[in-house]
Amino acid sequence: MQLRNMIFAAAFSAVLFAGLTRPVAAQPTGCTSSQQAAIECFVANAVATKLTQPRYGMTLGQFEAYGVAVNTILQTHHTYLMLVGISSAIADAMPPTNANGSANQAAQDLAVTQIVSAAVANQLANPVTGVSTQDLQWFSLDVTNAMNDNNGVMAMLTPGVSLRIVDSYIVTGTTNGTVNWTTVDASLSKAIDNFIASGMMKVPPHITTANLKSFVDTLAHSIAEYKSSTGRKTL
Repeated sequence: MQLRNMIFAAAFSAVLFAGLTRPVAAQPTGCTSSQQAAIECFVANAVATKLTQPRYGMTLGQFEAYGVAVNTILQTHHTYLMLVGISSAIADAMPPTNANGSANQAAQDLAVTQIVSAAVANQLANPVTGVSTQDLQWFSLDVTNAMNDNNGVMAMLTPGVSLRIVDSYIVTGTTNGTVNWTTVDASLSKAIDNFIASGMMKVPPHITTANLKSFVDTLAHSIAEYKSSTGRKTL
């Protein structure tokens, strides 16, 4: 349990400290009255001492609430692992750059928010009490941004292979720059059926095959939109 709490604390800190400095004076009181109060004080003190700053247009109060949400996400296990998996795959296969190497953070951010929304809509990731879909998106954006700077580790681990497999169907179904979505969707649907039938893919009890196919369909469209925005032919 102690090791688990240390892992939670390290991950929690890494997400909240993804930004840099701007002091805010107001701090909550009663820091030992509850777990929530302790987290709010931790966040407020980190901001006041310039260790981090509110982002995504948050006020200090909203940033403190986000800190509480992050702590909850880190204890959800399934949703937490799903979001980290999404983030690592996107950081690897869909970097925040155009095909020519110029920066395009917006393209990656859009992919993250679209894919997380699809995961929630199809019950692959689930908001819990005190955590909204927006919190899950912010968490995934923070994790993805942290993983963008990975010193080459992603090249060795290649967590984006699943996205590249989906992209291979898009490439195959593209003629003269136009994607035949009827062909792509049918091919992905058949591939999922084959993976399940062969035992290579196991669908969790609370997820239907239709949920999984809907998620992969959104994933494919998000990949295509990212490629169009960045000028890439493949991931």
